Amino acid sequence: MVQRVSVNDASLPHPPLWFWIIFHIIVIILIIVDVLALEHEDRDPTFKETLTMVLVWISVGVAFGLYILYIYGVLPALLYYTAYAIEYSLSMDNMFVFYAIFGYFGVKYRYQHKVLLIGILSAAFFRAAFILGGIMLIKSIHWTIIIFGIILIISGIKLSTRRGEEEVNPEKNPIVRAARKFLPITPRYHGSHFLVRENGILRFTPLIIVLLAIETTDIVFAVDSVPAVLAVTTDFFLAYTSNLLAVLGLRALYMLIVLLIRQLKYINVGLGILLAFLGVKMIASFFGYEIPVFLSLGIVMAILALSFIISLLASIIESKKTTQSIS
Repeated sequence: MVQRVSVNDASLPHPPLWFWIIFHIIVIILIIVDVLALEHEDRDPTFKETLTMVLVWISVGVAFGLYILYIYGVLPALLYYTAYAIEYSLSMDNMFVFYAIFGYFGVKYRYQHKVLLIGILSAAFFRAAFILGGIMLIKSIHWTIIIFGIILIISGIKLSTRRGEEEVNPEKNPIVRAARKFLPITPRYHGSHFLVRENGILRFTPLIIVLLAIETTDIVFAVDSVPAVLAVTTDFFLAYTSNLLAVLGLRALYMLIVLLIRQLKYINVGLGILLAFLGVKMIASFFGYEIPVFLSLGIVMAILALSFIISLLASIIESKKTTQSIS
């Protein structure tokens, strides 16, 4: 019988070692397929190629949820899908910041995917560490759940009240400044290479600066996304797998976000409300008030759906007004 899993009680049995081996082998195979499908030195990946990989990653995420449903039951599957949807949705807003960073450094689109690949792989590692650390904190010092909840509420307010495009200045990043000061860096890019040899001396290309900017920015994003997942479940198996499968599909999602994010003008409001809701949910659980999983999932999906629909309608209305003013 599947036991009830909540923020206060992570009780799924630990999967055996063979499961983790097979799971990560499948993940590695999918990453290789992703690289083969999207990495082209002489051209940009096409919309069809990118959309195909987005659908592949989403299909894998959905299929894994069905596996959880079959092995553990309905409640753990709902928790997994909720955590997956939250991480994937929050990442959509983060992708626009990555887009702004690439634009700031003038990185050609065909070379951005290599930086994103390394950045996302390391992001998966850091998120696993943050999730494990967060779960250990909540279990050992239970009142820290209130701190996580407050972080989510504050992040939600900041995100929902943000107006216009977020200003991105990677040169203010202390890691980027330190790299420029201490690393031997070439004055120009050399394709997708991070290291080149000039006059017999091994030097980094400016692409390493871009990678550091992406990496450190993603660690900051994890301050929002990891507590959001832990607001849904503190079971490591559910939190880790949902986070990993959502994060690894972001490289393919990036191209679509570049095309769509400017039109989704209210998506940040929806994501802000979502973070605030999860923060309240987390704090309420500390005091013994648990929101049913079905209701929680319904609220999450409703917030995301409404923000998308309102954004698209606003974009259509704005486009019509622009057309009428021109004519």
